[in-house]
Amino acid sequence: EPNPALGLRGIRLSLRFPELFRTQIRSILRAAVHGPVHLLLPMLGGPDDAQRSRALIREAEEELRAAGVPFQEGVPVGGMIEVPSAAITAPQMVEILDFVSIGTNDLIQYTLAIDRGNESVSRWYDPLHPAVLRLISAVIDTAQAMGKPVTLCGEMAGETRFTALLLALGLTDFSLHPRGILELKEILARLQRKPLMQLKKRVLEAGNAEAVAKLLQGIQA
Repeated sequence: EPNPALGLRGIRLSLRFPELFRTQIRSILRAAVHGPVHLLLPMLGGPDDAQRSRALIREAEEELRAAGVPFQEGVPVGGMIEVPSAAITAPQMVEILDFVSIGTNDLIQYTLAIDRGNESVSRWYDPLHPAVLRLISAVIDTAQAMGKPVTLCGEMAGETRFTALLLALGLTDFSLHPRGILELKEILARLQRKPLMQLKKRVLEAGNAEAVAKLLQGIQA
């Protein structure tokens, strides 16, 4: 496609070809008999995508049940929040899903209209942009208020320079590459969450990324 980042990818591809999607789901549900499995739906654009996906998952379950094939009932179904429209409709999304994961790489590029693979515009790709932080914070607040697990993945989760910021926004679960776990644990051991939470209002009211960076300066020193 001319612009694959805005094209037929993620859950859009699955919903375009429902038979392929159900085949994948049946395989996952059968595998879940042998160990714990969570289903995570990528690139959800909003509640409609989530509802249609869950309907197809129920159809796959019925197909297995009718065929007498063993499968795991009640596999948790979550959604990636990596599109601004999904973040903005977080209350409806969280109600439909069992858990959510904030995908920061795509959320940043879609929110700021920046191709994260294009070096010509890389200076505008900024995880500390106020718009990005407000979306992340809103999703975390919504999920926690509704009693649903929320985690965050992408480069922000693995870069320890953002750890204090994410704690300030209320995040408690990080998803990252195994090679970064030890460093993250060392940073977390030095930080106190309660004082960081007191920064949250000031962080979200900051007018630009530089102001956010200044607020966080020295916290992880």
